[in-house]
Amino acid sequence: MNLPKGKLESQYTNVNGLSIHARVSSLKPETPVIILVHGLVVSSRYMTPLGELLAPDFQVYAPDLPGYGESDKPKHTLELPELADILCQWMDAVGIERATMLGNSFGCQIIVEFALHHSDRLERAILQGPTIDPHARTLPQQLWRFFRNAPLENPSQAPLQAYDYWQAGFSRFIRTVQIAFADRIEDKLPDVPVPTLVVRGREDPVVSQQWAEEVVHLLPNARLAVIPGGGHTLNYSRPLELTRVTRAFINATQPYSVAKEKLNANALLSRNVS
Repeated sequence: MNLPKGKLESQYTNVNGLSIHARVSSLKPETPVIILVHGLVVSSRYMTPLGELLAPDFQVYAPDLPGYGESDKPKHTLELPELADILCQWMDAVGIERATMLGNSFGCQIIVEFALHHSDRLERAILQGPTIDPHARTLPQQLWRFFRNAPLENPSQAPLQAYDYWQAGFSRFIRTVQIAFADRIEDKLPDVPVPTLVVRGREDPVVSQQWAEEVVHLLPNARLAVIPGGGHTLNYSRPLELTRVTRAFINATQPYSVAKEKLNANALLSRNVS
């Protein structure tokens, strides 16, 4: 059964002198906010199929982080902490207090970094195809995995990626890859406090089942969803299935801010009683 679609429109916001482009759904103040975080060297363009399916039920924002897509290109390639900080500053600029974040691939690494520094702004995390598998943290291993993944993706994705790579430029491409490889996400996962859904395509050679299960085990509050037949980029190749598990997860979990408030209230009550 097909789901209804919404529309995403371009929005440009100035953040610390940088113009940041985002694809944004029609604003519905009463609906939850979900931010889609793109992967390695690409842009929010390949998030569009997922964003359109989420738009009827959520306020959808899909930013191009500085250096990528239609956003400004700072002279240096932003490191992971800088990407997390600029994402938070962009939220301030567009008026988002808190949001659920969904990332693909390297976007998962950005979300984990964001959770470490700005957990009060994050309600939930959805990590779709989290990289980089520490059991294959070498360039030859990763290239081989991505080569095996290519036939599993929608062929129309390749020209979008090529255009995004061209927009980012060769030096930024290389530096971003280096940043991704240097990030030991496995050391950070135990400190992510928010409810988290890890999503893997069953056929994904980039993120093995073993690694996906390890991610869930390392996170304090996580569950795993495996989508049959999917490769690494479910937001583009399997947006309908990813929308369904995303919606179910959000409906089944309390926002981190609510859970934190209850925890603090219970702690205060316990101190008063004692």
